Amino acid sequence: MNIQIQDPAAERKTPVERQSIEAAVVRFAGDSGDGMQLTGSQFTLATAVAGNDLVTFPDFPAEIRAPVGTTFGVSTFQINFGSREIRTAGDRLDVLVAMNPAALITNLEDLRPDGLLIVDASAFQDRNLKKAGYETNPLEEDDLDRYRVLALDISKLTQATVKAVDGVQVTNKEILRTKNMWALGLVLWLFGRDVAPTRQWLGVKFAKLEDIATINIAALEAGFAFGETTELAHNVHAYEVPPAKLDAGEYRNVTGAEGICWGLATGAHLADLPMIYCSYPITPASNMLHILAGMTGGFGIETFQAEDEIAAVTAAIGASYGGALGVTGSSGPGIALKTEGIGLAVATELPIVIVNAQRGGPSTGLPTKTEQSDLYQAVFGRNADCPLVVLAARSPGDCFTMAVEAVRLATKYMTPVMLLSDGYIANSSEPWSIPEVAGMTPFTAQTNVVPDNFAPYMRDADTLARPWVAPGTPGGIHRIGGIERSETTGNVSYDPANHQTMTDLRARKIANIAHDVPEQDVTRGDGAGDLAIVGWGSTYGPIGRAVTNLRDEGHKLAHIHINNIWPLPRNLGALLANYAAVLVPEMNNGQLVTLLRAEYMIDARSLPKVSGKPFNVSEIEDAAREFLGETS
Repeated sequence: MNIQIQDPAAERKTPVERQSIEAAVVRFAGDSGDGMQLTGSQFTLATAVAGNDLVTFPDFPAEIRAPVGTTFGVSTFQINFGSREIRTAGDRLDVLVAMNPAALITNLEDLRPDGLLIVDASAFQDRNLKKAGYETNPLEEDDLDRYRVLALDISKLTQATVKAVDGVQVTNKEILRTKNMWALGLVLWLFGRDVAPTRQWLGVKFAKLEDIATINIAALEAGFAFGETTELAHNVHAYEVPPAKLDAGEYRNVTGAEGICWGLATGAHLADLPMIYCSYPITPASNMLHILAGMTGGFGIETFQAEDEIAAVTAAIGASYGGALGVTGSSGPGIALKTEGIGLAVATELPIVIVNAQRGGPSTGLPTKTEQSDLYQAVFGRNADCPLVVLAARSPGDCFTMAVEAVRLATKYMTPVMLLSDGYIANSSEPWSIPEVAGMTPFTAQTNVVPDNFAPYMRDADTLARPWVAPGTPGGIHRIGGIERSETTGNVSYDPANHQTMTDLRARKIANIAHDVPEQDVTRGDGAGDLAIVGWGSTYGPIGRAVTNLRDEGHKLAHIHINNIWPLPRNLGALLANYAAVLVPEMNNGQLVTLLRAEYMIDARSLPKVSGKPFNVSEIEDAAREFLGETS
């Protein structure tokens, strides 16, 4: 659903009984079968309609269906929303909705003291308590005294509501599956959200299952009515979160996976090329195949689900060899399998885009958790000297921009481009101002233009790109392959001097791209100071908030965020030299730090995190304060 943002000065009536707050962090947690992702996404929709800025963080288990009630089967959805700019999914929770003991025990430590805890008391039975690791019922102990606890028999309340609906034929199991809608209705009331968007969505979702739509809507409205009509505990407040001051325009909620897919489609349109997306399913990259498969037929896009990762990348190479834009996507383990194919694309100098939605590793690692540990793999992870372009998106909305840029660079310089995302960016969402594609500058690819005296490796004087001539083009007969080729003819060559020349040309072509991308800017702060906090990828939000907070305290520091990982921006070394110290928070054991030290001989300090979770703002603030104390 697209949301039209009106002038922020428009009047908004605030109920007098509601407490006005600037922002809130809410997490829904329950079993994988409790519908927490759906519940969170519908609360997000209602929040977007209300005009708040927001960032979400869905978190789900790797098991397809873990045993019910176990801690490793807990699924959560977190949203941070407010009237100010929201940059992260939030550190500490203001509200935790826990649908069973396992959800409580795995999420309670994130709830701030005096935060509101809403639990389904009916789930706290002996069997479920033991599965979660509780020896006694925490609702009957004093361990929860530091929180505001609202323990409700949500299952019983839901059953009573639905059974009162006339004329529906549903089972008790179907009734209990609507308890997430009851909980959603209560939280919608708690924050003054409108139930209408969710009611409408349920009507469309279950258009062919009228009884199921009816009972879900009934549960939703009953939860809302419960909050509105029941005299809750004196310390349970209803809140008002005013709209954010967003620029007027048309917005929609966008995930990173959607941003990349729409950016790839837009890039192919601007290049006037058909696009073929070739992929093998892998978490968290699989969503891109689903999204793009839904775009076939009207956008010049085709999709191909290959039998394995090697087939996927070589199919993308074949697509580009035939004159289309070949694209492939995966995560770290799949990128490892694609490595030889990526080397073939470098050797043949064909334009393909490779999307890496990073996850925890090594090997299978943490399939549904986030990490940034594939930077070495992206920049260096191929046999021999095998350079390509590496870009990194910083947020779901930025995924669109960087995907367009990946297509531009790949087609202009005849090179593979790897675009790095991660599990957090891929699955999280934020409001995105929909761009006018008609106003974007085309970069039409020069395909099937046969130069005079054509040879497959003759090069453009400025870009060093070779001609892109599809098989069957009159006058363009040629051959290319993985074995080293002659400098111009493409014929197989084992000549030592020729191999040196070709290796140098490929490296120089990629290095020169630094002159065709923007110079590195200072994201927040001044161009010099005591400390530069340097980030890439999804650390953008927490670093930005931490730097803003620290600058408000009077510290002289800046945030520098890098989108162009390789080649690095041409002015980055000189910019970093303006700061007394450099700190690099990243969700790995210090990979960008290694790159910066190697390129610029600076004493950059690493702040690593590999827990499978994004950085908290407080973690970066604490490290920066310690660092600033040392340097002073």
